[in-house]
Amino acid sequence: MVLIAVFGVALLAAVLISGLAARTVLSTSLLFLLAGALVSDGFLGLIHINPNDPIVVVTADLALFTVLFTDGMHVSFPALRGAWRNPARALGLGMPLAFIGMALATHFLVGLNWTTSLLVGAVLAPTDPVFASAIVGRKEVPARLRQLLNVESGLNDGLALPVVLVLIAAAGPTSPTAESSLTVIGLELLGGLALGVVLPLLVNLLVRVPLLGAEAKLQPLLPLATGVILYAACHLTGANPYLAAFSAGAVLASVSPQAKQSFEPLGEALAELSKFAALLVFGALLTPRLFGDLSLGGYAAVVLAIVLIRPASLLLSLLRSRIDRREQLVAAWFGPKGFASVVYGLLVLQAGIPEGEQAYTLIAVCIAFSIALHSSSDVPVARLFRVEDLVPVPDDQDETTAHPEGPAPAGARPGDTVPAQRAADTLPAATKET
Repeated sequence: MVLIAVFGVALLAAVLISGLAARTVLSTSLLFLLAGALVSDGFLGLIHINPNDPIVVVTADLALFTVLFTDGMHVSFPALRGAWRNPARALGLGMPLAFIGMALATHFLVGLNWTTSLLVGAVLAPTDPVFASAIVGRKEVPARLRQLLNVESGLNDGLALPVVLVLIAAAGPTSPTAESSLTVIGLELLGGLALGVVLPLLVNLLVRVPLLGAEAKLQPLLPLATGVILYAACHLTGANPYLAAFSAGAVLASVSPQAKQSFEPLGEALAELSKFAALLVFGALLTPRLFGDLSLGGYAAVVLAIVLIRPASLLLSLLRSRIDRREQLVAAWFGPKGFASVVYGLLVLQAGIPEGEQAYTLIAVCIAFSIALHSSSDVPVARLFRVEDLVPVPDDQDETTAHPEGPAPAGARPGDTVPAQRAADTLPAATKET
């Protein structure tokens, strides 16, 4: 109950400062991270949790599933067909370079063996745009930059997952819950992909039955019901829930755009809540002892991961691309580590591999520093593009036609919409009369 009370207070504070945070270096994400750390054993001692507690596992698991499901619904296949080159560069070259660079830094600076070092590189390879919302959610920021960051972060979680699972198996897990068979891991991934494709298709067929159909006010619950069934089915069958979540969101949005549109406000709210809850719990794990356990070489690896490895990897992948230099530098800086890395890091710790605790410490500290730096610098960097207001990121429209309704109000989050009448109210009187 103390944890719930802290979450409620932090949520209220986040809502009250959200307008200010949208215009300054304040960050609602960082607020939850600090709130969790403040009430943990390292400071006030109001809550007592460790990385193996069920509340940590379940919260992180649900948060990543929800985020991947909603991220999948934002994937626009028509838009990707027209602008796939830059995200393909980031995923096909930038991500492997970052993976290898982090593995080298971990091995030579921290002293972990090659398998564990590669595992750390795989865990920290995914990025998360939620900590750069001012970049991916404002219309003055070029659409190709927003699309690059969104598509890269939307797909790299799923691409990193098989590598993480294979490397955990290769590292020799000792936990009875950890899987060490590559055949079983492959079947779990295939099962997740199959469920993520088949279940939305079945739901879409049911909706088309003449006697069936959702009432308007209940339509947002149709994708929610699909997600709940999918989550349970994955855990009951052993299929991978994360790959299932992303593929289900993408399939559902493709076969039923109306379902995507009706679910979007509810989905964004659920994703925000799950992210905040996961950040609060993760923050409670960030005790002074955790930071004290990391060696100087580990801190050097963290600094390199944030200020050199990610930026250099993406800049190399974008050489000779049509993105101008300023956009390349912004994209290179905003590679924050997010919820996928948190969950994958917990998988490493819970697997019981020989150097799992050292690897988790490095991963956790890197994520904490990344969240603090990236979520606090997105607004100042966005202002380089003369940004004023937050607006939704277009799925398959360009900058000139994506928002005919007008700009979103200050403090809105990505995914918010503005009614046409309200947009009209912001025009000068003479313009309205004309």
